[in-house]
Amino acid sequence: MLRRRPKEKAPEIPAETVGVPAMTVDSIPIPPGDPLETYLIDTAAPVQLDNVDLDSSVLEELRGAGVSIVVPLVGQGELLGALYLGPRLSDQPYSTDDRKLLANLASQVAPAMRVAQLVRQQQIEAKERERIQQELEVAALIQHTLLPRELPQRSGWGVDAFYRPARAVGGDFYDFIDLSDGRLGVVIGDVTDKGVPAALVMATCRSMLRAAAARHDTPGAVLADVNDALVDEIPPAMFVTCLYATLDTESGGMTIANAGHNLPYIRTGDGVIELRATGMPLGLMSGMEYEERQHDLRDGDVMVLTSDGITEAHDPNGEMYGFSRLLGRVAAPVQDGRFVAAIVDDVERHTGPHVEQEDDITLVVVRRTDSARHSAQAFTMGPEGSDILATFSVSSEEGNERIAIDKVSALVADLGLEGGRLERLETAVGETVMNAIEHGNHFDSSLDVVVEVATTSDTVVVRVTDHGGDEEIPKATEPDLEAKLAGEQTPRGWGLFLIDQMADEVTTTSLDGMHTVEFVINKTGEN
Repeated sequence: MLRRRPKEKAPEIPAETVGVPAMTVDSIPIPPGDPLETYLIDTAAPVQLDNVDLDSSVLEELRGAGVSIVVPLVGQGELLGALYLGPRLSDQPYSTDDRKLLANLASQVAPAMRVAQLVRQQQIEAKERERIQQELEVAALIQHTLLPRELPQRSGWGVDAFYRPARAVGGDFYDFIDLSDGRLGVVIGDVTDKGVPAALVMATCRSMLRAAAARHDTPGAVLADVNDALVDEIPPAMFVTCLYATLDTESGGMTIANAGHNLPYIRTGDGVIELRATGMPLGLMSGMEYEERQHDLRDGDVMVLTSDGITEAHDPNGEMYGFSRLLGRVAAPVQDGRFVAAIVDDVERHTGPHVEQEDDITLVVVRRTDSARHSAQAFTMGPEGSDILATFSVSSEEGNERIAIDKVSALVADLGLEGGRLERLETAVGETVMNAIEHGNHFDSSLDVVVEVATTSDTVVVRVTDHGGDEEIPKATEPDLEAKLAGEQTPRGWGLFLIDQMADEVTTTSLDGMHTVEFVINKTGEN
């Protein structure tokens, strides 16, 4: 026979405990290294504090707060937390079953707590990475905004620059300053830090240099002025190395002052020389004086300015590129005057393709071209009633017609060219400049193609000049593919034919060794 077992009677709760709220205490942390922490990790089970004898201040604090049992939450040998329990309201001691229940609870809570801690830590790290990324983006914006957007264009001179930071934001900078007397100021510098602090110091230093260059005629006085102003502004343990040169583009006379930066190399017809001028880095001590050195750049001379990211670049075996390699590279022959590309390529061959760049790389090259090779005269009058928008030049290297197209498009963006007339203008500019680079200057990068842009109320006028005036400009020829294949026609003249089709008016002239193609695009009319 089966008999239903009678229900057990629920235990009676003493009358004096009815309605008494559960005891609560403020959080009592167990400090790392406290003897109680070690004891709880080793035990990894509920601990009755009455049975514990340790020299621990937190143990006494827990007892004083009425804590009876501590249930450690242990994960991977680490005390993640603890549950504190006071005496039972029934005054009955905790039973073995109670302890097992608490131990089972702890075994489930500890992993969950560990996961929660890891998630929280990841959230904190993600926010920190986001903050750092935002700072880097701001710093990069500051830096890219302040670096020159265009290289200076001076007749008889070529100026090239290269900048590549090792991180999102670097400490290097360079600048070109148009001085009031017609000279050109050339700056290269390196802030001894990276990230936002370096970007802010770089911005401050650049502004100070430009302001000082307007007040002083000599490079030494400019650096002394900036140094005194920077001492009180620069953060501790930071300084700036900087070289400042002034160049008279008429005579070729140059004066430099150096605040602890890499020495400039001058490639001459007799070899490579170094210009040594002593001076402390900017921002270290006030009252510094800066020595000046002078040199006359002659036709064909080249000045090379670098940052230490070039000389201190290491190969996979730890060997530096060094000054001797740089000196040899500057002295070696360079095709078409491409000094920047030659030096950068040589450094990359030294470091190898898979070596992370250690420091910022900055390079400025100033070369004096043959004084007989002058750029064409800019619009002095222009078409009657015209406004001169800009005059600029591009070096005669393949693909630079794209630079000219982009610049002209930006200049005429607000002139209201109708329909496809902007596309016609861009095509005409690209074809004309490409012809000038290839057929006029024969891809000689020491020769510039000059582009001049003007506008009247009804038209856009573009003039493109190259150095091919000793050769006859071919007549515009309608392309005949069959005649070309038969050897009866060459592509020469096809470009002018395309320009004729795109423009509303086209004229060509040859004067003083220069070729000039001038074309007009009406702002309105049939496309």
